[in-house]
Amino acid sequence: MTRDEALQLLNEMVSNENLKKHMYCVEAAMRTYAEKFGEDVEQWGLAGLLHDADWEKYPNDHPKIIVKKLETANIDSNIVAAIASHGNNSEEYGWDRFKKRERLIDKALFAVDELSGFVIACALVRPDKLDNLKASSVKKKLKDKSFAAQVNREDIYLGAEELGVELEEHINFVIDALQSVKIELGF
Repeated sequence: MTRDEALQLLNEMVSNENLKKHMYCVEAAMRTYAEKFGEDVEQWGLAGLLHDADWEKYPNDHPKIIVKKLETANIDSNIVAAIASHGNNSEEYGWDRFKKRERLIDKALFAVDELSGFVIACALVRPDKLDNLKASSVKKKLKDKSFAAQVNREDIYLGAEELGVELEEHINFVIDALQSVKIELGF
């Protein structure tokens, strides 16, 4: 699957522009981590770009719908497995919703998903948006449970731990990666 084909699928499945922006952010962070780890940049980027493609229309079945669609199209199994494992199971969402994270791509997607959304939330309340945003500011906002309350802080901490990077380094890395999609974000 090419990026253009993935964008076509994304546009067919998602109409919410903010959700699309989130997926562009996760794609950017995944591509940047793939470069850092010497992995397949295109593969990792596609996993990030499509990870929530079914969320808008099928939130109760997410990520099963996009996983099945990609499996049916014979898309690279690493992309499919990463998407299938990018969250945590819970009583609220179901104990069998997400697969176990086993590969580095799986752990990276989980690690950047919630954090990307949280970094953007932090940027939106700053006059200079992503410019000059530092991990210390993001960490301060993480402690404020009322700020971006829907973001699961536990997933952010666990993501960095599973990926094997210090939280501050991880946050700064994601901030830097998101610089590449500032135009798409309207920053």
